[in-house]
Amino acid sequence: MCKNIAVLVSGGGTNLQALIDAEKRGELGNGKITCVISSKADAYALTRATDNGIKTRVLIRKDFSDIASYSKAMRDILLEEKADLVVYAGFMTILDENVCDTFENKMINVHPALIPSFCGKGFYGLHVHESALEKGVKVSGATVHFVTAECDAGPIILQKAVEVKEGDTPETLQKRIMQEAEWKILPKAVQLFCDGKITVADGKTIISE
Repeated sequence: MCKNIAVLVSGGGTNLQALIDAEKRGELGNGKITCVISSKADAYALTRATDNGIKTRVLIRKDFSDIASYSKAMRDILLEEKADLVVYAGFMTILDENVCDTFENKMINVHPALIPSFCGKGFYGLHVHESALEKGVKVSGATVHFVTAECDAGPIILQKAVEVKEGDTPETLQKRIMQEAEWKILPKAVQLFCDGKITVADGKTIISE
């Protein structure tokens, strides 16, 4: 049974592109990207979706007075689109329990660090890598996890470590983590989900191969 994947975006859509490329290679298992929803009307991710024949929708955050009304509207769209899996791919809005409870263990996010390090509110984009370099860590990486109403706190699905090199800047580290970790483990996690290989027990995931 094919699973409908809705991808939430806010920006350039490099992680979306990694998913599109993986689908073309037949690497999303029983999953198919059926809709891309953006929180910004000018997100380049929308162009990537359109260029690949994927339906797009725009739900602008600032059109809503608060996060509760935005989350409810997002939940309604996801239900309308019959989403089996919701993937955050550079989506910059934290949705509340309106969405998270409806799609419990059916929403995944990729975070550019090894959770529980450098995660939570305020840790997004280059801020994550700036903090990692300030701490002088020798390895960083990426984590794919289920989304809960608490930021970056859901059950971890996959992680991949990436070496931090002498002379790294937040930009060079960001690029290496994207290329070596994010673009690999996000499609893999989607495939595992769509093929029914992930179960959650006591806040932890069990992956069957």
